[in-house]
Amino acid sequence: MDRCVEAAAVAATVPGAGVGNAALRPPMMPRQASFFPPPVPNPFVQQTRISAASRLWIFLLGIILLPIRALLVALILLLAWPFAAISTAFCPEKLTHPITGWRRKFTHPALKFLGHAMFFAMGFIVSVKGKIASPLEAPIFVAAPHSTFFDGIACVTAGLPSMVSRNENAQVPLIGRILRAVQPVLVSRVDPDSRKTTIREIIKRATSGGEWPQILVFPEGTCTNRSCLITFKPGAFIPGVPVQPILLRYPNKLDTVTWTWQGYTFIQLCVLTFCQPFTKVEVEFMPVQVPNDEEKSDPVLFASRVRNFMADALGIPVTDHTYEDCRLMISAGQLTLPMEAGLVEFTKISRKLKLDWDGIRKHLDEYATIASSSKGGRIGIEEFAQYLKLPVSDVLRQLFALFDRNRDGSIDFREYVIGLAVLCNPANTEEIIQVAFKLFDVDEDGYITEEEFSTILQASLGIPDLDVSGLFKEIAQGDSVSYGTLTDTQAIWNSKEALSVSGTELVYQNWPQERCLECFPKESKMQAQFWKLALARKRNPEA
Repeated sequence: MDRCVEAAAVAATVPGAGVGNAALRPPMMPRQASFFPPPVPNPFVQQTRISAASRLWIFLLGIILLPIRALLVALILLLAWPFAAISTAFCPEKLTHPITGWRRKFTHPALKFLGHAMFFAMGFIVSVKGKIASPLEAPIFVAAPHSTFFDGIACVTAGLPSMVSRNENAQVPLIGRILRAVQPVLVSRVDPDSRKTTIREIIKRATSGGEWPQILVFPEGTCTNRSCLITFKPGAFIPGVPVQPILLRYPNKLDTVTWTWQGYTFIQLCVLTFCQPFTKVEVEFMPVQVPNDEEKSDPVLFASRVRNFMADALGIPVTDHTYEDCRLMISAGQLTLPMEAGLVEFTKISRKLKLDWDGIRKHLDEYATIASSSKGGRIGIEEFAQYLKLPVSDVLRQLFALFDRNRDGSIDFREYVIGLAVLCNPANTEEIIQVAFKLFDVDEDGYITEEEFSTILQASLGIPDLDVSGLFKEIAQGDSVSYGTLTDTQAIWNSKEALSVSGTELVYQNWPQERCLECFPKESKMQAQFWKLALARKRNPEA
């Protein structure tokens, strides 16, 4: 609550943000302007509506195609297993040397053929564009957009390069043995050093001069609906070697392949795809991208350039969403909010506002407390006022407008996080006191009574039973405090003197075991500023 009071202090200092005129919205500050909403609000949702005619068509074709294709896929997998077993025989699960010699020459062409045959049996018609780079030209492939488990077709088309995969996948019967045949880089979820180990392995293979197979990476790290390219993880770009982008397109009238966090399940997609006469997919190998000296030392910069290059070729925008947004979506659903409420463009928010996932997750809990009673998981002016325990006033509307960045009359979670971080920086104590006066002058008579003053401090300190009568008498010197008294420079100085003595006594009375600023809750920014001034004044009366 005190963060919002502090935000109001900022609102009062913005030119054109007169408290008495709520119709005048303050101009957007430069730092605020860098947080425009993403061009694609939710890249993790898939449309699942199918017309009645399409359902009938799928049913009729499925009677014939589904069992035939399922049987063919199972048969091809069984045929591939002996070749995979020969390729990986007597090899450790995590390879220390590449598979070479007669085993690779014998098994690799067979597995590539069976890979093509399997996707053909599923009904995929593959169109390949561009030229595949050699291991010396581009040790790493980066494929995007990553939207489905069927994207494995890029691996088959590229000649079965190594892939980055979870260690658990290599343990799956039949499939695991085939996966190990492509010499994957295995990632362990239980090993805390797994990320560093994976990066070292990628660097070793990428800089081996063609000794190891090429590596195929899906740099987005999670599936989207292909409406944009989300943040590229830097792992594939850390080695600082040339990469070849691979574009994936599924130009079908009915989308039966997209596998996102909100949409069809794995089984549903398999059934829908197998019931189609055919499914078109385009795989385009783009020109090799060579990093410059600056990009070799900055993999994030290299990843960003390659992503923009691929997005331009696809004709789609880029956003700063990432896998962490998916985790926030799940958390939002657990808090009974709409799942999309958790989307904040984590990459941009974490970088510009210096927030980590845990910090944003805590904000989500706070947001859910306010928005749980509203429809659609968004905060309206009424919920805003109710949470702050304040009446709807011009000042409150002004504060609400600073959070409501798109001016739609509500605050979503992204706006809430940005508002707290951008607007709630430590403000001048005099401004905080003045705006707090306006917020808590409930009857708007130009005076704050002892009861209203108590409300201010109880809210900022989080102490419902705080006795402020002594402090109020020192500041007010009467039954009430006027706004003019507080706006007078000398009166403010006198108030600070009173706060420095009586305020500190209140701190000691309520936290006798912790006589320091750190004893207050970390989230109470206004309170921290308030008492920081008081304690500093007490220690150095000449300041």
